[in-house]
Amino acid sequence: MRVTFLGTGSAMPTGKRVQSGLLLEDDGKTLLVDCGSGVLHRLAATPTGYEGVDTVLLTHHHTDHVSDLVPLLKARWLAGEESLTVAGPPGTTELVEGLLDVHDYLKGRVDLTTRDIEGEFSVAGFDVASMETRHSMRCFAYRIDDFAYSGDSEAFDDLAAFADGTEVFVHDCSFPDEVDVSNHPTPRALGAALAGNDYGTVYLTHRYPHTDGREDEMLASIREHYDGAVELAREGDTVEF
Repeated sequence: MRVTFLGTGSAMPTGKRVQSGLLLEDDGKTLLVDCGSGVLHRLAATPTGYEGVDTVLLTHHHTDHVSDLVPLLKARWLAGEESLTVAGPPGTTELVEGLLDVHDYLKGRVDLTTRDIEGEFSVAGFDVASMETRHSMRCFAYRIDDFAYSGDSEAFDDLAAFADGTEVFVHDCSFPDEVDVSNHPTPRALGAALAGNDYGTVYLTHRYPHTDGREDEMLASIREHYDGAVELAREGDTVEF
């Protein structure tokens, strides 16, 4: 499997990181997980391009995870692609229908499929397990074989155990330790949750501007509790495993 980090930022732009998005590829299968602002631009810079991705899996419906959905649909239509599937937590179909009510000239331009999912399911040829996270709206973490992605979430033991044994675990780490925050983890909380589990590498994503210049400090804080490999997710980087 190959994972490309498209967007590792948050709802507060920095000029360095765009919003949430990951590209998964495996044996000819492709899946875009989340589609925040700027992700379409990053996707266009990959060899796969937006022409090569006909399925989006959403973790939840906050704007920094969905705002490039309509631009993706339009780009695929203009490129002559004929289909797009958008899957995600319950309410995804309603979300997409609402977006197309605003941008009604895009209705019928491609063969659009929407799916409200939960539990275990298959999408774009990938078998996926999901679990609900701790966030300010309903949000799912996903596991696909040796890959797991937290979506947006506080750090907690059940989520860490859900991803135990994966080669790549991409986890929200939005703020440094001194920020009093709910719905997202700090490094100390994340390290404590990861402790006792085994991952190939944990990659930190969804970083707010508050983390800039604090990266080494954040990594050190996690390593006080968790002694496995931890790295920052960097946009454009690809991990193969």
